[in-house]
This record gives sequence, C-alpha cells and structure tokens, in this order.
Amino acid sequence: MENIVVLPPDYKPSKKEEYMNELQLEYFRQKLVNWKKSLIDQSMDTLDELKQGGLNQPDEIDRASLETDKALELRTRDRIRKLISKIDDALRRIEDGTYGYCEETGEPIGVDRLEARPVTTLSIEAQERHERMEKTYDDDAFVS
Repeated sequence: MENIVVLPPDYKPSKKEEYMNELQLEYFRQKLVNWKKSLIDQSMDTLDELKQGGLNQPDEIDRASLETDKALELRTRDRIRKLISKIDDALRRIEDGTYGYCEETGEPIGVDRLEARPVTTLSIEAQERHERMEKTYDDDAFVS
C-alpha cells in the first residue's frame, strides 16, 4: 500500500530540512501535477480557438493576420506539449527516487532551483558547464 503524505497548509520546502524528504517530494509532485493541469487547460483553450473559423475572411490582410495568429498559437501549443513531457519525466523521477538530483553529477540540485524550475535535471554548475560548451561550439561555428 502506498504511503500517503499530507502537506501542512502553506508548506514550503526549506534548506533546513532533510533534502528530498517525503514532504518535499510531495510538495514538488503537487506543484508539477497542478502545473501540468494548468497547461492542459490552456492547451484546450488554444485548441478551441483554433477550431473556430475565420480563415474565410474576404480581406487578405485580415486573413493573413489570422493565419499568423494561428501559427503562433500552434508554436505555443508545441512548446506546451514539450513542457508537459518534461513534467511527466519529473514526476517519474519523483517515483523512482532520482528527483532533485543532477543527472550528470548525482549532486543535489537544490530547493531554490527546483522551486524556480521544477523540471530541471541539472545543478547550476552542470547547467553553466553546458552553456559554456554550447557557447564554445557556437563560437567555433563562426570561426570555421
């Protein structure tokens, strides 16, 4: 039988408690689930807007404007889809006990970083290393 964790009202993870204890894991699980639900609701609204007609506008400028709006909505919807996938991955990490730890170093990512970006998989140091490598490769592309 699964252990049910009830969060105290107004609970916020702190650095003073044991890292990734049951309360912290449940806090982030709920945060991720609520974020996912919000994104799905938002996505459904976008889908409803896309289903509404309008491309049969007689004015070419109006039609072009509508097409641009719909293309932007589709790009937004694609970003939402990718973010939902990252949320699902984070929820799986909570289940398998790897949530909150850097996928490169195994070190704790940190409560503050997870609070800001709950789907992150890298510590700040590992993220900075990645960004430096990307910049190096981008700079090399211009040299070639």
